[in-house]
Amino acid sequence: MAVTSDPNDPYAPQPTVWQRHPQLAWGLTAFVWTAVFTIAAFPPANGGEAAYIFAGAALLWAYRRPDLKTYALAVLGAQVVSWTFLLGWLHHVTWAGLLLLGPFVGLLTGLWFLAAWWVIPKLAGHRAGVRIFSLLGLAALWVLLEWLRGVIFGGFPWLPLAASQWQRPLILQSASLAGAWSVSFVLVLFNLGVAAYAHRIFFEGATGLRKRSPEFMAALMLLVLSSFPFLGDMSATRPAKLARVALVQPYIPQDQKWDDRFATQVLDTLEKVTVAANDRGAPDFIVWPEAVTPWPLYRDPNVRPWLELLARRTGKPLLLGCVAADLPGDAPDTWRNGAFLVSPLDGLSDRRYTKRKLVPFGEYVPLRGVFGWLEKVTPIGGDFTPGISSAPLSVPTGVGRVPVGVLVCYEDIFPKLARESVESGAEVLAVLTNNAWFGEGGAAHQHASHAVLRAVENRRPVLRVGNGGWSGWIDEHGRIRATVRNDEESIYFRGAQTVTVNRDTRWQGRQTFYTQRGDWFVAVCVALVIGAYYRVITLKPAPLRPAGEAVF
Repeated sequence: MAVTSDPNDPYAPQPTVWQRHPQLAWGLTAFVWTAVFTIAAFPPANGGEAAYIFAGAALLWAYRRPDLKTYALAVLGAQVVSWTFLLGWLHHVTWAGLLLLGPFVGLLTGLWFLAAWWVIPKLAGHRAGVRIFSLLGLAALWVLLEWLRGVIFGGFPWLPLAASQWQRPLILQSASLAGAWSVSFVLVLFNLGVAAYAHRIFFEGATGLRKRSPEFMAALMLLVLSSFPFLGDMSATRPAKLARVALVQPYIPQDQKWDDRFATQVLDTLEKVTVAANDRGAPDFIVWPEAVTPWPLYRDPNVRPWLELLARRTGKPLLLGCVAADLPGDAPDTWRNGAFLVSPLDGLSDRRYTKRKLVPFGEYVPLRGVFGWLEKVTPIGGDFTPGISSAPLSVPTGVGRVPVGVLVCYEDIFPKLARESVESGAEVLAVLTNNAWFGEGGAAHQHASHAVLRAVENRRPVLRVGNGGWSGWIDEHGRIRATVRNDEESIYFRGAQTVTVNRDTRWQGRQTFYTQRGDWFVAVCVALVIGAYYRVITLKPAPLRPAGEAVF
């Protein structure tokens, strides 16, 4: 009820600030709700349930037909704040990068909310089928924006909405059919359904059975169909031991890794931690993180003999991430970031993996003619050269050989790279990374959440080893089977752990539908967006209906 007052009557009731500015309350609520629940959904908060309602307040507000300026300020501001906070670990490397990338991702995500502002009010009074189809189009648009983020400017598909569920594997299982995109689609549609249901209850005057929301029921049904049918498959695994693997975290400080004054100390640390892990855990093979040696392989004559000597001392194959220069077959002064295999019998293998997706401004400067003045993050002069092969490395285990598809650094955030490795024959994926650049904040957990998605998409176990964490292994269904921690339950420490990695024999030699077909679901989302857009722009104003009357 509106509050009226006589300005000449000092005793007349005065309207509150919220009554004078009704959009202010909505705006503040939408801003705080969206920012808090977006941050809470992702690591390190790990409140995955927040992903089901993070957009609820802003979408409910869209039903109330707010003015564009107020709505845009609230939702875009919330996204900029959320993503700048989530990517806050970047300040350890570059404040400029954080203040550019956080707002950019936030604004790109915020465009989706503006699309919702345009679509939702047009649906009032129309049939349920029209409303549901339009909301499917909005959910598809979210997927397209996530996909776009992995393509433009070299790609940064960090933290798709699906990553919020990395510790809740049941809802992730549809990724084996349609990729992690399908999980994001379901979560966004559920948000749309919740908002439609809330509006029906609180603003449409619905009572009794008319409180039912077709949009919410459709979203709930899709959520159930995309998860619970996989429950039997998850419980019917036929595990067989694949190998015992020592995951070594040397935790070399970033300011010492490439400093010649600390080179001998770095080698001593690697040797001590590796020998201790081998003596204590009796592994079949040992895995080191990315770029672990203080000097480049091949260019420095001391690196190869030292690696081969250590492999003979432990008697175990060593899979390691290493920077190399002047590899056989390369032009002089060609730098590579990759993975190499050293066995106690054969020494350094001729087979290697070189990183396919380089880090902009870290491993190369894009458009050097324009941005060449910007200093690279890495202290190595010149640009790295990317690899092109996704062929796995054949790692001996004592009783056989395991084809391991390697992903270096942040390559596991790109679904295509993991899929190509599996298509090339990988039965296990190994992520060798160095998160020491980013301190001990949320970056390591955020990064690890992507490895869970890659495991489910391809039905392959994932080994992951970081310089200081997160290290562990994940099974084919996205269940985290081991996390390397110290006695204080921290992932940030110097040490190692040997884990027994199992393989679901039902998937040995088989590929998932997603592995075989790739991002077909993205094409479906394109069709949904186009179809929904056409349907919305051709809608005629619906006739007014009595309050509470259901429209089916």
